[in-house]
Amino acid sequence: MAAAAVRYLRSAGAPAPVEALPRPELRCVGEDERAPVGQAEFRRVLGNFATGVTVITAPATAGESTPAGFACQSFSALSLDPPLVAFMVGRTSTTWPRIARAGAFCVNVLGAHQGDLCRGFAVSGADKFAGVPYDAAPASGAPRLAGTLAWIDCTIHAVHTGGDHLIVVGRVEALDTGGSDIAPLLFHRGRFGRFKA
Repeated sequence: MAAAAVRYLRSAGAPAPVEALPRPELRCVGEDERAPVGQAEFRRVLGNFATGVTVITAPATAGESTPAGFACQSFSALSLDPPLVAFMVGRTSTTWPRIARAGAFCVNVLGAHQGDLCRGFAVSGADKFAGVPYDAAPASGAPRLAGTLAWIDCTIHAVHTGGDHLIVVGRVEALDTGGSDIAPLLFHRGRFGRFKA
């Protein structure tokens, strides 16, 4: 799968080098081993881990009339040297191929007042940017949404497989805070919330 992602990115003309990892050894779970946990139980337990919420955006490429974007809570800082971040996206995502073609993206860290904005970017098929104010991030040209806590402008550095998701590593080209002292938008147990000191 990683090799397929690399071929896709290379055919899309991604500017950053992308390397596939060696194929992991696969094996069946033995009869004496515990069976994998069920998906419902996995979600229930992992839902106790509160996360921030972001919107990942990418500029429109040739033949596209609008930019690409999706709501993402699976985002993390990864490395200081070089400066890398990562986000996870489902392999069935219809937005991911557009981000891959662009070869770059902007991470928009949402504030507590942006729950409705997040919901708009969580739907599929609609014009997610209708009525949403943004400007172009300096390195990628990806939409930098107005009113966010912070933005991180990246080029795609590598893509790895992770089960039913892809792990997208971005090299940070530019970043800054939104300049306001607002609380972050949090996601916990399937609901949005706010940070309270």
